[in-house]
Amino acid sequence: MIKPPDIKTLYDQLDAAEQDARSVVEGLGEEQGRWRASVDSWSVAQCLDHLGITNEVYLGSMLEPATRARSDGRLRRRPALPGPVGRWFVARMQPPVKQMSRIKTMRNITPSASPALADALARFLRSQDDVRKFLDNNADLDLASIRFPNPLVRGIRFSVATGLHVITAHDRRHLWQAWRVRRAAEGGRAIIGE
Repeated sequence: MIKPPDIKTLYDQLDAAEQDARSVVEGLGEEQGRWRASVDSWSVAQCLDHLGITNEVYLGSMLEPATRARSDGRLRRRPALPGPVGRWFVARMQPPVKQMSRIKTMRNITPSASPALADALARFLRSQDDVRKFLDNNADLDLASIRFPNPLVRGIRFSVATGLHVITAHDRRHLWQAWRVRRAAEGGRAIIGE
């Protein structure tokens, strides 16, 4: 089945993030994968663990509204794109991350203190597969009009379309961070503010 361009873009972004994650860990030993520049910075493994956890939490919040929309017959009427507020929020996720745009990590999506690199990568890849399955099952719905409660910011509701774009932008944000950590772990340029 031919995917609409907006849905194909989401799949392409998920595929690109998966490839980037595989590349960032390729040839990286466990010690380097767990290396942290300081006690309050993250390792490559923690970046991937955080992405897996966050994707699970976000997707979990979208499941029930999508199921309800299906039972209500709310089929696709427009592209799965964020509205103005959603676009602003997605833009804040994009790398490179400036010190002023850093967001404090909520407790429910904080990575494990020292996850194994292979486990963190596996969790992230599973979460990407789960997002793809969600798209497979729900791309025919009007994702731009279905609202879900943001699991990280109380009182805020996003469209499912915005949530999917937040996931892909958030993937890019922390994969960018993981590459910076890897370069530092390998003795490259130092990282600041991670």
